[in-house]
Amino acid sequence: MYSALDSVKSIVCEDYSALSESILRATEPVILKGLVKAWPLVQHSQSSIVDSANYLRRFYNDKPVFAMVADAKEKGRFFYNEDLTGFNFARQQMNFRDLLDALIADEPSQRKGFYVGSTSVDQILPGLRDAQNDIPQLSDKPLVSIWVGNQSRIAAHYDVTDNVACVAAGKRRFTLFGPEQLDNLYIGPLDFTPAGQPASLVDFHQPDFIRFPKFKTALEHALVAELEAGDGIFIPSMWWHHVEALSDFNILVNYWWRQVPNYVGVPSDALNHAMLAIKSLPLEQREAWRHLFDHYVFRPAEQEHIPAHARGMLDAIDENSARKLRAVLLNKLNR
Repeated sequence: MYSALDSVKSIVCEDYSALSESILRATEPVILKGLVKAWPLVQHSQSSIVDSANYLRRFYNDKPVFAMVADAKEKGRFFYNEDLTGFNFARQQMNFRDLLDALIADEPSQRKGFYVGSTSVDQILPGLRDAQNDIPQLSDKPLVSIWVGNQSRIAAHYDVTDNVACVAAGKRRFTLFGPEQLDNLYIGPLDFTPAGQPASLVDFHQPDFIRFPKFKTALEHALVAELEAGDGIFIPSMWWHHVEALSDFNILVNYWWRQVPNYVGVPSDALNHAMLAIKSLPLEQREAWRHLFDHYVFRPAEQEHIPAHARGMLDAIDENSARKLRAVLLNKLNR
């Protein structure tokens, strides 16, 4: 399947200076070859799985981690069960050392699937980033997470944030789709998800084109990136990405951030409120609201006809006006 897809455009990064501001504001994914190849964590992973695991143990502070655990028969796919009443994995609290022991055990083919995702590096591995396992240009980003496991397949999903994902051990394949492919990816429930974000119901290894015929169109627009240890990839906000960890032992470190101040609201909250307030309206009223959203939000019109002092929320949002808007929303939602 993947041989028929276009490749994500690639640039070679010899050092961190190649991670320019233009890349961090790109509107398409960008492969960053060798971005973190100098990390000690990456160097240990090139030696052996045991060496890589022992290096992580140096920094572990004994705080528990939460792992997804699936039977070997699931072949690393962490997903819903067959009738979408639950999931095909269990969530389990573990000691990180025990997890590492399980990942380096013998007989990989018989091993359960383990997947520790979106875990704060600083919360469980303090000092790891200070040991030259960090990207200086991104060191101040609000969320730096680690992902550890064996072979896994994570359904296509989006993140609200921009993302630089760095492969520190093993190999990963990213299959990416632009936001406009939403309708062709057959997204599952919004409020009942395997890992927090709405996800495609299509099995990328065995796509059912009878049930999901428009997925063929999505594939025509797909981009694929296969990354080795030391490589990174920039994934813009709202790009759908299906992620496969291809090795028996995999580590990924990623940086998430938004291009707006923290006081700006989260768009998914607005979507949820729109479900509550607009979705059930008669068609004519929904169309009227569409015009209002275009006028004030998606293609905001200039408001010179209103004196500057009277524009209120129609003016640029700052921390003070954001606080006022939140107060208004809380007051109305709490009725």
